[in-house]
Amino acid sequence: MSIPAVGDLAPEVALSDESGTVHRLSDQRGRWTVVYFYPTDDTPGCTVEACEFRDANETIRDRGADVWGVSPQGAASKRAFREKFSLPFTLLADEEHVVADAYGTWVEKHNYGKTYWGTARATFLVDPVGRIARTWPKVKSQGHAAEVLAALEELQSAAT
Repeated sequence: MSIPAVGDLAPEVALSDESGTVHRLSDQRGRWTVVYFYPTDDTPGCTVEACEFRDANETIRDRGADVWGVSPQGAASKRAFREKFSLPFTLLADEEHVVADAYGTWVEKHNYGKTYWGTARATFLVDPVGRIARTWPKVKSQGHAAEVLAALEELQSAAT
């Protein structure tokens, strides 16, 4: 499935966090939401990205937005990752990769001569009415949170 384009209605997200609480994107109406997909909890690139979002989280929240990280690992992995790095934002378990499929981020990967399916690193900025405002289909971990924050500020300034 292809990734949603800017202006498209964002596919619904209805996933559990580490405590079993279900978070629904439709409940976010009225707020901006950063939905970022990452391959694996507590791996080097994913940790860099998560820690950058952690460090920018207060500013992002001050801008009326929430950060949601999505990967295929379960609740125990999410809890350990959150606790180890003091992550203040929502981490969601997409164990059946239903949401990754809907966002076009469940892809065939190739590494060390092996082919397998996994989550591609990608980010979507969803506006307060539930539409895709910006996409990053191929993300490099380092500096990404700053890119997202800059886009959020740019889009909010343009809307006023």
